[in-house]
Amino acid sequence: MRRRTLNAVPPTTSANGKIFRVLGVDPAAAGATGYGIIESDGRRCRMLRFGALRATRKGPEHFPQRLREIHTMLSELIEEFQPHGVAVESVFTALNVKTTLRLAEVRGVVMLAAAQRDIPVCSYSPREVKASVAGYGHADKQQMQLMVRALLNMSETPEPADAADALAVALCHVQAAQFQARLDAGTARPTAPAKARAIHAAAAPSPRTARSRDAVSRISLLR
Repeated sequence: MRRRTLNAVPPTTSANGKIFRVLGVDPAAAGATGYGIIESDGRRCRMLRFGALRATRKGPEHFPQRLREIHTMLSELIEEFQPHGVAVESVFTALNVKTTLRLAEVRGVVMLAAAQRDIPVCSYSPREVKASVAGYGHADKQQMQLMVRALLNMSETPEPADAADALAVALCHVQAAQFQARLDAGTARPTAPAKARAIHAAAAPSPRTARSRDAVSRISLLR
């Protein structure tokens, strides 16, 4: 296996605990397995490290060793960066059966490395990742690389494409987590305008009560 690390930035330490760090993985059955670590403070995201792990020896007889080395690499990244979540691209159903099974085995290794540290894992389809990052579910690799560069404010376009895909998966997970957090916050407690509307609704008389009061007033006038 040949591991290629393309960039590295020291992680941020935060006293208020608002930093959310994600390890994104783009698994591959035969080619390079991309990885990327990003972190978000709720307003912007930045890249910490990305790269790709490429097989130096081909053939099914070397596949078990490849799985072991992928697991070792991910375990080291998890140990170093302590991510709050791991995001992995799901199996593309249009692949042939043999490739799909091999890809599922690589995904299993990713999930195992995360589970050994009690880190939650989320899967996203290629179309979900493209729609989240590029706004278009059929974006090509070059479009994705340019969008990843822009969203992470990188000085260069991330290469290889496997590493850029891993960063895109991580960005997709950050956006999904932020959306879920806003949804949970809205469900847990109403906002100030919502509270005001609720108080006003409770204090206002119902239409039936208002009609009854009008009727009483008219009767009093007739008397």
